[in-house]
Amino acid sequence: MGGPLSSPPDQRPQLLLITGMSGAGRGSMARVLEDLSYQVIDNLPPGMIVQVASPHTRSGETAPLALVIRSWDSPLGPREVIQSAVGQLRDLGISPAVVFLDAEDPVLIRRYEETRRPHPQGGESLPAAISAERSLLSGLRAAADVLIDTSDLNIHQLRERVVARFGAEGKAWAMHILVVSFGFKNGLPRDADVVFDVRFLPNPHWMPQLRPKTGTDPEVSAFVLDNPDTSEFLERVVELLRFLAPRYRAEGKSYLTIAVGCTGGRHRSVAVSEELSRRLSDHRVEVSVFHRDVGAG
Repeated sequence: MGGPLSSPPDQRPQLLLITGMSGAGRGSMARVLEDLSYQVIDNLPPGMIVQVASPHTRSGETAPLALVIRSWDSPLGPREVIQSAVGQLRDLGISPAVVFLDAEDPVLIRRYEETRRPHPQGGESLPAAISAERSLLSGLRAAADVLIDTSDLNIHQLRERVVARFGAEGKAWAMHILVVSFGFKNGLPRDADVVFDVRFLPNPHWMPQLRPKTGTDPEVSAFVLDNPDTSEFLERVVELLRFLAPRYRAEGKSYLTIAVGCTGGRHRSVAVSEELSRRLSDHRVEVSVFHRDVGAG
C-alpha cells in the first residue's frame, strides 16, 4: 500500500520539557521517567532550561533528560518562554518535546482537597486558582507536542501511558503514534488528535460466548477482523494516516494520538486498535497501544 507514513526518521528527542496544570500528575510522570533511566530535574526555573540542557553542560551525559517546569517567573508568557527556549535549543542541535499534563477542573479540585495542599497560584478559592492557572497556561497547552489528560487515569494507567510514549530508548523514528481504544459510554479521550468510531461493526457483546472476553482474545479478534467491513475500514484508515502523518510531521508534530471507539471499549475498539497498530508498524513509525476501558466492565 505505498510507502512509509512519513519521511526518514529523526533521532528520538533526548530532552522532555514537562509542564501543565498543578495536580495533573507532573510529579507522578517524573517518577516514572526516573524509572525509565531519565535524568529528571524537578521544579526547574524556566530561565535555566537552555543552560541546563545545553551540550556544554551535559558533556559526557548519555541519559535522556526531563525538565519539570512548575513556576513562571518571567515577564513573558509561558508559551513565549518555552518557545524561546526550544528555539535556542534547536540552534544548539537539540530537539526537545514539550509535554503538557492536564485534567478537568473538578478532578483537580478533588485531588487538592484530598491532599489539602495549597494551590501554587493562590487566590481567594481553589476553583479561582485553577481557573487563573488555566488561563495563564492556555497558550502553552495549545502549543505542546504531547498532551496527556489524566482526568480518567489512575497512577498505574498514567505509568502505562508514559511508558508507551517514552519507554523505548535509543530508537529512531519519524513519528510516534499512540492508538487508544475506548468506549463512547465512558467519554472521548481528551488528548486524542484523531477519533474513529467502529460502532458500525457487529458487536461481540451480543454473543454469549464472547461477551466475557475482550478484543485481545483470539476468538473476539477473529470475530471482529474477519468481517469484510473491518478489513476495508482498516485499509482506508491506514491510507488516510499515510496522507496525514507526514503533514503533521512537517508542522513539527512528532506525536499523534489516534482514538478508536466502540460502545463499551472492550471488544471492537480493542481488536481494531491492535490490528491498526500492527499495520502501522509496517510503515516506519513507532506505535504503541493503550486500552483505556478494557477493564471497565
